[in-house]
Amino acid sequence: MKLSEKKRLQIIQAAEQLFSENGAQQTSMDLVAQTAEVSKRTVYNHFDSKEALLYAVIENMLTHVEQGNTLVYTPDKCIRSQLLDIAKAEALLLSSDPFLRIARVAFLELLQNPDMAAHLNNTKVGCMRYLEEFLVAANSSDAINVEDVTFAAKQFVFQLKSFIFYPRLYGFALEPYMDQEFVINQTVETFLARYQVS
Repeated sequence: MKLSEKKRLQIIQAAEQLFSENGAQQTSMDLVAQTAEVSKRTVYNHFDSKEALLYAVIENMLTHVEQGNTLVYTPDKCIRSQLLDIAKAEALLLSSDPFLRIARVAFLELLQNPDMAAHLNNTKVGCMRYLEEFLVAANSSDAINVEDVTFAAKQFVFQLKSFIFYPRLYGFALEPYMDQEFVINQTVETFLARYQVS
């Protein structure tokens, strides 16, 4: 690794630590330079703004998140069990410490920065990397009847996020019976009640 790449990584790692402890708004570029043990000029040589640094931090964090395998629709396998596999993998991601850490780093900034929110919204992670393609294939084999695949994919994931991810992010508890397995099963059952071909 070149010295320049090494310094860039030092800056990203220092910023990740500081952003997750203090938030991006409360972290100065001076503090990032000091923590990374580089000059402020070096920080700005790599990142022309705090926003650019935050993008790099989030991208770097995403590379270290275990996103699971890409699941491909299999016509001779039960659609319910395939959707359960997808939901279980997504639930693991949404409840993982690395993913929650990214959310905490990005959350306040996203509220104040519509461009960053749009950028991250277009970054496909977890099952959103393949779910639309999966649904198109399931649609083609008449296992489901979905007119708007993008909407249906988001509907599936957002239900999981609502009951698995957001309570953890905000630190509030759900009813005891609403454990992860319950939410996964209800998500799949609700989805199939709407879209499965009888």
